[in-house]
Amino acid sequence: MYSLHVANWVAALTTESIPLFPLRTVLFPEGPLPLRVFEPRYLDMISRCLKDDSAFGVVLIAEGTESGEARLVEIGTMARITDWYQGSDGILGVTAVGTTRFQLGSVTQQNDGLYLGTVEELPPAPQVALPDDYRPMATLLETIIDDLGKLYEPLPKRYDDAEWVGARFAEILPMQLEEKQQCLEMNDPLELLRFVRPMLQSIRQERPQ
Repeated sequence: MYSLHVANWVAALTTESIPLFPLRTVLFPEGPLPLRVFEPRYLDMISRCLKDDSAFGVVLIAEGTESGEARLVEIGTMARITDWYQGSDGILGVTAVGTTRFQLGSVTQQNDGLYLGTVEELPPAPQVALPDDYRPMATLLETIIDDLGKLYEPLPKRYDDAEWVGARFAEILPMQLEEKQQCLEMNDPLELLRFVRPMLQSIRQERPQ
């Protein structure tokens, strides 16, 4: 990696390079992302995104830490800020929503530690009507999202869309991060549903009656 000066920010963006927020989490398209931001590099990034109405990329950390050096996976999700607030502790609270998936190419790092990545937007998963066999999952998901309250309240709901239902379970279920990343990289909505349903059934069986 080499350093990229802050002054090159705009030039980098015009060459399809975006700011990256490496995290130990997986963001899905149309999914919510609550953040508490305190590092100067990310405060500056959020400020620029708000000013320019631009997006940033969320990428799972394969190795390393959120505060130090990190090796990133190749598939991530664009995020747009929908709300922010200044907490009483001085930490910036941000809510973002996933938009489109991308393939990560070259990665550079600014002097302040912020990662920039050259990305190629991936096509959205095809829209497939939810098969009748999966209707009980959609019914359960509606109850879960209602219980989660404010985080999902402002987001559009599509309980008849196979990809949307599968993605919501993938982000909500307590799976390993590697499994969540596997879900993000799936292009077949029915494959995604087939993947998450056994995990959901396992959790329900383990829950005390």
